[in-house]
Amino acid sequence: MSDPAIAVMMLGIFILTIMLGFPICFTLMAMGVGFGYYAYHDAERMQTLFDNRVFDLFVNQTYSVMANDVLTAVPLFLFMGYIVERANIVDRLFFTLQLAARRLPGSMAVAALATCALFATATGIVGAVVTLMGLLALPSMLKARYDTSFAAGVICAGGCLGILIPPSIMLIVYAAASNVSVVRLYAGAMLPGFLLAGLYIVYVIGMAWLKPSLAPRVPDEEVEHLNFGKMLLMVMTSFFPLAFLILAVLGAILFGLATPSEAASMGALGGLALAAAYRSLTWDRLRESVYLTVRTSAMVCWLFVGSWTFSSVFSYLGGHDLIKDWVLALDLSPIMFLIIAQLIIFLLGWPLEWSEIIIIFVPIFLPMLPHFGIDPLFFGILVALNLQTSFLTPPMAMAAYYLKGVAPPHVQLMEIFRGVLPFLSMVFLAMIIVYLFPGIALWLPTIVYGN
Repeated sequence: MSDPAIAVMMLGIFILTIMLGFPICFTLMAMGVGFGYYAYHDAERMQTLFDNRVFDLFVNQTYSVMANDVLTAVPLFLFMGYIVERANIVDRLFFTLQLAARRLPGSMAVAALATCALFATATGIVGAVVTLMGLLALPSMLKARYDTSFAAGVICAGGCLGILIPPSIMLIVYAAASNVSVVRLYAGAMLPGFLLAGLYIVYVIGMAWLKPSLAPRVPDEEVEHLNFGKMLLMVMTSFFPLAFLILAVLGAILFGLATPSEAASMGALGGLALAAAYRSLTWDRLRESVYLTVRTSAMVCWLFVGSWTFSSVFSYLGGHDLIKDWVLALDLSPIMFLIIAQLIIFLLGWPLEWSEIIIIFVPIFLPMLPHFGIDPLFFGILVALNLQTSFLTPPMAMAAYYLKGVAPPHVQLMEIFRGVLPFLSMVFLAMIIVYLFPGIALWLPTIVYGN
């Protein structure tokens, strides 16, 4: 069997093992070292058991991950998110935005989407946003006689915005995998992110207007006891502190005032200050935030170690060249290549999470982009939009499972699945719009940083 054939077999075995439920990062490391032992074996000289270059490769890849400046921002942004999550301001934020949108059809759903977008921007952690909003907003919407599927779809879709709207952890990981500037990715993702959030809100308002039974209007008497002064005070104490923190972090990155790591440090300190201001910075919450940050950061870093080891061996055996030559031999147009690549990523989103797709499979497509004249930044924004579907597409829609875990017992999983399907169409519509009008993704990076 030729080396490229062994590389393809290596990839097939990997997909099979993870579908059987084996841990992703350890599977990557085990297969990288195992097949690398064969790839780097030198039959011309006598070798001891551990005299193989694959072990040097594994050590070097581990050191490369530890020394990667881009990845330094990951634990800092995660810490900011976990601290903000425990600052107990999301309930106030949701109620404040609900008051602001009370004249709109589906006001509670609009408020839930806006809260999800802002909170997801602060955390970038889909599970945390969906879980917290499931505990906070879903019971309120069900109490207001909202359709169960409609309310569940709003929370699942809104909670996934954090992997697209900066400061997104996913964009940092893509930057590390593709060598695209993080700040340019952040600038490029701003307008597509708000475009998708806007499409969600337009859909919600339109459906609530066409079918009022989906989202009954909240009676005015429930909020008439609040005068303008009280409402203004709520806005000042719930919306503006979090919005200011997010804008300060993003502004420092986008305008070159700080590197992503420095801005993430500022965000982490700001999160601590915000939690202290709301008198929610207890020792237990701080310890839990640090623990969750370390656990998630370790997962990301070990994924990088495993994937880079796996990719190095896969490429050494000729796997990347084999796939590249096969794709180029199809003589595809750029749009057909994009469609096929995005379709593959969409299908991979069923069994895999975004981190495995970005770290393992997206690098297979990256070497082909110059041949088709596709900007890696533009490709990355399309991938970021596409990966919204990995959390929303049944049967492995993780956002639906997060919500089911905290939803009232009568909320069935199939109802949640039905609720997220219309929002999937909004994701595909956003991808089509961005492809037809690439300036949505490329205008801001070009204006701010030049070509």
